[in-house]
Amino acid sequence: MVATDNQKDGMISKLIEWSINNKFMVILMTIVLIAGGIWSLKNIPVDAQPDLSDVQVIIYTEYPGQGPQIVEDQVTYPLTTKMLSVPFASTVRGYSFFGFSMVYIIFDDGTDIYWARSRVLEYLSSLQKDMPEGVAPTLGPDATGLGWVYQYILESDTKDLQELRSIQDWFLRYELSALKGVSEVASIGGFVKQYQVNIDPNKLASYGIPLSKVKMAIKMSNNDVGGRLLEMSEMEFMVRGLGYIKNKEDLKKVAIGYSPVSGTPIYLENVATIDIGPELRRGIADWNGEGETVGGIIIMRYGENALEVINRVKNRLEELKSSLPDDVRIVTAYDRSDLINAAIDNLKSTLFEEILIVSFIIIIFLLHVRSALVAIFTLPTAVLAAYIIMNYQGINANIMSLGGIAIAIGAMVDAAIIMVENAHTHLTKEQELPENKRKPHWAVILDSAKEVGPPIFYSLLVITVSFLPVFTLELQEGRLFKPLAYTKTYSMAAAAILAVTIVPVLLGYFVRGKMRSEEQNPITKFLAKIYHPIVDFVMKRHWLVLFIALIVMLGTYIPYKNLGSEFMPPLYEGDLLYMPTTLPGISVTKAKEILQQTDRIIKTFPEVKSVFGKIGRAETATDPAPLSMIETTIQLKPK
Repeated sequence: MVATDNQKDGMISKLIEWSINNKFMVILMTIVLIAGGIWSLKNIPVDAQPDLSDVQVIIYTEYPGQGPQIVEDQVTYPLTTKMLSVPFASTVRGYSFFGFSMVYIIFDDGTDIYWARSRVLEYLSSLQKDMPEGVAPTLGPDATGLGWVYQYILESDTKDLQELRSIQDWFLRYELSALKGVSEVASIGGFVKQYQVNIDPNKLASYGIPLSKVKMAIKMSNNDVGGRLLEMSEMEFMVRGLGYIKNKEDLKKVAIGYSPVSGTPIYLENVATIDIGPELRRGIADWNGEGETVGGIIIMRYGENALEVINRVKNRLEELKSSLPDDVRIVTAYDRSDLINAAIDNLKSTLFEEILIVSFIIIIFLLHVRSALVAIFTLPTAVLAAYIIMNYQGINANIMSLGGIAIAIGAMVDAAIIMVENAHTHLTKEQELPENKRKPHWAVILDSAKEVGPPIFYSLLVITVSFLPVFTLELQEGRLFKPLAYTKTYSMAAAAILAVTIVPVLLGYFVRGKMRSEEQNPITKFLAKIYHPIVDFVMKRHWLVLFIALIVMLGTYIPYKNLGSEFMPPLYEGDLLYMPTTLPGISVTKAKEILQQTDRIIKTFPEVKSVFGKIGRAETATDPAPLSMIETTIQLKPK
């Protein structure tokens, strides 16, 4: 134990002394901190950027065949007026389209999304009786505007668009929806198979059968009937009437009435033609301008780890390829994991570069390799400590939060560098004394750490609180910049604590042996020869220096006034989203033509890897796009 007269020492000096006197305890707590940081690093959610979306719940209601005005009066208006009274709902927006309605309930910041969804369901249950017959409002997926994390398309040389859409809707969609973290799998493009009954009104009138009777006959004929049990030969058999429609021939033989003269049945084929055709389309997908295609959109559940969800989807798609027809291929149209991995790699490279620079500076100025290990140890340890708090607080690792750590790295290492340099100075002076007058090694380390430790700690705290004004931001601004402020604050706070606990202990173990003074270092001597004349000139001509500084400061006013402003910083993510709009009321045929033309032009650029065009909406409540809106996802080739 190192004993000193600490009656006048402050709290930080006493903490430094306690750390040196309890080395094992400090090292053990540091190991636990590192282990907790590694666990948090592996389990923290990872995404490309902060989610700027409001806490919202979407009510999606289908009202087939009805125009926007009818949908507004009978569905959207009753829903919006009822949802105004939902607790903590700040805004309610209703949109009416041809055949469906969408109502968005925006909640106050901080509202739990699943609590909000349960409140909306409660209010919907009391509203069901006011809806038109056969209309049932449903909640949209528990996702946000950033939930579209992965998109793919289906290619085939022999399968048509209807067959590919059936594979997507009845096979891939269910397999991928079962994955953890996937809220919904939306389909886009192709043709949805539909039995179409085209009735001849003249034939129907000649038999005197109303249209409503035909509709009821089709509905009643598409059903299985359950009977009782029949026992024969010591076995029992279930009696059933099989009546589900499986093909066009079944529809043709549906009896819709009988002849009053002969009593013979009248079949559906006597008054109508039955075809297999596509359902009404409100969305089209195109691939590279080569023609229509069928696509799928993976929508991530709120709060999930985007990187893990994407990896699960890609692994599952690889497994499902063996179950697909031989010539059906799954091609990636958009993959956010590339951007996420780029952000993580950027932090890794920044941390590695900082460690190299710090090590190099310490070695060339102190000429002592082991001293660099103290500063090298501090950087990753402080970052891991920040990850623990991030994981506990629910902040995911994204470009902004990792950027906060990258910003803090430069200041985090200052404390360790100063502590190492001061320990060198004290040990060098101690080595110049006679053997009998030298202090014990740990006493020298304690004196050096207590000399600069408290000022360093408080200076790091000042830097730590410098981002406090960012925490006052609200709404989208707060959601964008608060993760950066949080992680920068946590990293600096961790570095400040490490500087007065584990760093003095490491100094005692690593900063040992023969030390060279500053006068013996040729680099230090060279820099001092340059530095001293400059300082002498500045001190003698201080008024001139102040005047020049004032002129430079005033000169910055002109570029400041001409600077532009952007809410989002420039970001190269390797993908582009091209979103033009056409005139309202465009037909599906013309929309398909325009989409294919634009995609073909974009694909001609040599930098473009693939073009996935979408006009209209996908089959999801998170996509309210009309048929006049084009959304083209452009994947660029690597640099």
